Amino acid sequence: MENSRNLFITIALSIVILTGWQFLYINPRIEAQRIAAQVELDRQKVSGELAAPATAPGADGTVPAPAVSGTDTVPGQAVPAQSAAVSREAAIAGQPRIIIDTPKLGGTVNLLGARFDDIVLKEYRVEVEKSSDNIVLLHPATLPNGFFAETGYTGTADAGTLPGPDTLWANTGNSTLSSDAPVTLTYTNDKNVTFTRVISIDESYMLTVDDTVKNASSVAVALNAYGRVTRFDKPTTPSNFILHEGLIGVTGEEGLQEIDYSKLEDEKEIRPGKSTNGWLGITDKYWAAAIVPPSVAPFQPRYSHFDGERPRFQADYLSDPISIAPGAETKFQTRVFAGAKVVSAIDKYENELGIRQFELMIDWGWFYFITKPMFYLIDYLYRVFGNFGISILLTTVIVKALFYPLANKSYVSMARMKMVQPKIVDLREKFADDKVKQQQAMMALYKTEKINPIAGCWPVLVQIPVFFALYKVLYVTIDMRHAPFFGWIQDLAAPDPTSLFNLFGLIPVTLPQLLMVGIWPIIMGITMFVQMQMNPPPPDPTQALIFKWMPLVFTFMLASFPAGLVIYWAWNNSLSILQQGFIMNRQGARIELWDNLKALFTKNAKPEGKA
Repeated sequence: MENSRNLFITIALSIVILTGWQFLYINPRIEAQRIAAQVELDRQKVSGELAAPATAPGADGTVPAPAVSGTDTVPGQAVPAQSAAVSREAAIAGQPRIIIDTPKLGGTVNLLGARFDDIVLKEYRVEVEKSSDNIVLLHPATLPNGFFAETGYTGTADAGTLPGPDTLWANTGNSTLSSDAPVTLTYTNDKNVTFTRVISIDESYMLTVDDTVKNASSVAVALNAYGRVTRFDKPTTPSNFILHEGLIGVTGEEGLQEIDYSKLEDEKEIRPGKSTNGWLGITDKYWAAAIVPPSVAPFQPRYSHFDGERPRFQADYLSDPISIAPGAETKFQTRVFAGAKVVSAIDKYENELGIRQFELMIDWGWFYFITKPMFYLIDYLYRVFGNFGISILLTTVIVKALFYPLANKSYVSMARMKMVQPKIVDLREKFADDKVKQQQAMMALYKTEKINPIAGCWPVLVQIPVFFALYKVLYVTIDMRHAPFFGWIQDLAAPDPTSLFNLFGLIPVTLPQLLMVGIWPIIMGITMFVQMQMNPPPPDPTQALIFKWMPLVFTFMLASFPAGLVIYWAWNNSLSILQQGFIMNRQGARIELWDNLKALFTKNAKPEGKA
């Protein structure tokens, strides 16, 4: 009886775990809301319907610096009032800018504040179709969805007017910023302190800001370097336990900080301890903007939410005061990441630039030790075969090979279980009126025959962490986004778009999400059903009922999971069927698939072993 209870608990827990993933997973309905919101935003950009708030007194649309220097806060606390509607194009055209043109990035740098507020990702589109608009990551502050990054300085009055949000830099170099052509900006303040800023960009998503501050005055000046990533809109996608979206950073002794928008709205401000290295910014599922502060002095990181007419979120830092003697100069290097969270690029920045734990920009989750190696394996196979779907299938074969000894032991035990099934039936008949003796006799039989009655569950239990790791790979890595397989599967990170209930697209009707059960989920359900019918029928009626309906439940449940995950599950089931059949045949156990199917669909079928 105890073993039967354990078997039931094991199966029930498996269902609970996978059901929990379903509820925690951002289902296609939420994903559709995300896409719809982006499409609407792009439509408004084209039609000029986006409303822009009023600009500051300088008519620049930036968030102005405080009137008094020398405070211990990052400039940019005030918020401009509302104004007439302008389009994104008008907001960009109304300010002096330098063009950004690299193979992966487009957009402009705003000379007012030397601000990065117009970044377009050339390689990524809103939807799978090639006609879809490119992803726009950063937006001018004058737009409702303003999202930008900037660096500057604050200090005492002796330092004069320092470069901040409303500083107009002079371009003394190239008019276009490219991978092989940096731009040079200059600004000299009223105290004869000159700032020379060289902005360069690599072939991916990292901008480097090299500042040289030369003090040509007769007195020493002290200044603080600051940087910030500011976002005015709050993403509509609900937060979940699978993936972090919000403010993020790695600084000080605290290490990784993942702060949800809702948490920051409640707490208003979070100040980790001071740091001498690290990074901080704001991340979405696939994209991020982050700043790597200069290492010339310790800095204070901060994550804030500002209330008011224009609520906004901000990740910023402020360095300790840095003194520059008369006639001397000091150099600062700040890096700004703005782009897609591509694993190879993120790893390269951590390894080659020495950015502390930059890999944590990607949320690998608790199963990091499984998830990331699995990604590397899939990515390697992709580079060899050119298809992520094929890579997933081959990864499944490799995983099956690694766990073959465990599966072999499990299936051998199951084969022996089938061979002693007649003896089990006899024991049930012999002790039909005494369940305790019946259980004791069966336990003795299991011990004599060296059978573990729950051994058949181990392949499923081992599969769960692998399943979850692959789930994370498909869900969080942009490499899988819009990756095609074959036929109708054009995005392995999205659910199967077909449905049985509209005859796979033949009937032009919009179905509720519950009825979006595609071809691959059905294939997965069939393979799961066949695999279960190869096992001995559970002796307990409740267990038998669970086994009977589990494939159908999983078919509906996994229908909203990424297609790549469903393909993996179906392929894994198919391999398990072949493996189990081979082992049972080698053990001399009868494979009674057809008998089980016949008994399942035959009314009043008699149990095995009865006359």
